[in-house]
Amino acid sequence: MSDSNKILIYTDGSALGNPGPGGYGIVMKTTDGKLEKKFSKGFKLTTNNRMELMAVIDALKKIKDKSLPVEIYSDSKYVVDAIRQGWIHKWKANRFAKAKNPDLWHEFLKVSDGIHYKIFWVKGHNNHPENEICDRLAVTAAKKEPVHEDTGYEQILKNKDSKLF
Repeated sequence: MSDSNKILIYTDGSALGNPGPGGYGIVMKTTDGKLEKKFSKGFKLTTNNRMELMAVIDALKKIKDKSLPVEIYSDSKYVVDAIRQGWIHKWKANRFAKAKNPDLWHEFLKVSDGIHYKIFWVKGHNNHPENEICDRLAVTAAKKEPVHEDTGYEQILKNKDSKLF
């Protein structure tokens, strides 16, 4: 691959009912056009924001050549703003005390370490080709393949329930 080659990542997440069955979709490709792959995964019970963030995390985990620059495109303001506006570093400094989905943000920091990335927001449902593909993958995974457990979300529910009495 050439020095100017980049990895482009497109992601989307979905939760039917929010919370409810959920899924995410990922399209990964290189700018030299030599590689393009699609991924999706469905979960029994989760939230839309968790799926949006989990998609980015899973995509970053799939990168084998961490020397290539990466561009991430997401329609999630939650994910993009948390990274671009530095909220994630404030949450980390406060040990994620007030952050939603701290387990996933912690994982994001771990998997993004050493990767030279930029993240960009794209408007969802606006005929962006890769975003539309990711949306279809995410919704299909939520509807037809919700077989995985979002253990982090289940732990959040368990902790919330334990505070009832």
